[in-house]
Amino acid sequence: MALIDNIPALLEEVKQLHASTAGELEELRIKYLSKKGLIPQLMNEFREVAADRKRELGVAINNLKTAAQDHINALREQLNEQQAAEDTPDLTRTAYPTPLGTRHPISIVRDEIIDIFSRLGFCLADGPEIEDDWHVFGSMNFPDDHPARDMQDTFFIEAHPDVILRTHTSSVQSRVMEKQQPPIRVICPTKPSRKTEAATLPLPLSIQQKDGLSSRLPSSGAVKREDTPKSASNRPNQPLPATLPPEPTIS
Repeated sequence: MALIDNIPALLEEVKQLHASTAGELEELRIKYLSKKGLIPQLMNEFREVAADRKRELGVAINNLKTAAQDHINALREQLNEQQAAEDTPDLTRTAYPTPLGTRHPISIVRDEIIDIFSRLGFCLADGPEIEDDWHVFGSMNFPDDHPARDMQDTFFIEAHPDVILRTHTSSVQSRVMEKQQPPIRVICPTKPSRKTEAATLPLPLSIQQKDGLSSRLPSSGAVKREDTPKSASNRPNQPLPATLPPEPTIS
């Protein structure tokens, strides 16, 4: 039976076509509309049809071709609409998880400084932010009339004037030297507090300071390593941790 005699069956078959993916749709197009597809084969057979049937079969073949093109185009549009719906976010669902914040630039620079000094053999030291006058000023030989002691630069506790917010990292170095004999190699990446012109609010201005202290045994041998107490505070310098405790992140 010639293929051209199956035009009605092919027309019904085309109307039932369906595709769930773009690949399946492309296979249907190739099967029916490509150069070697079923409908072009009908065109080839049409040349051998008797003259008295050409009009009738020509109309049938054209209707079949139009139906196949329209149906495949409709399937393609349907797939595009489904894809667009999948790409549209669902505004009724819970918000998608998003990364919260990132590392503060000061934290990045601080860790880089610590890493450099750790490779030079320095240890990490820190102390209290609420200090006493002795460790901040007295142990550093600051005279009573030193400008840093002025109320405009230092935050004193009104009820206890000897208690202050540390204004520099020297208080940490003072505490280290109280507990440890030379050789000493420490870095003090701390946050002093000062009242300066940059502070527009009546609050401490927290700044970043990275100080280092390096002290070695005197050449005269007045202090010998074996005479140094073996307490935990006098042990040889320990390696630095990889990083300081993390600071709050910013968005």
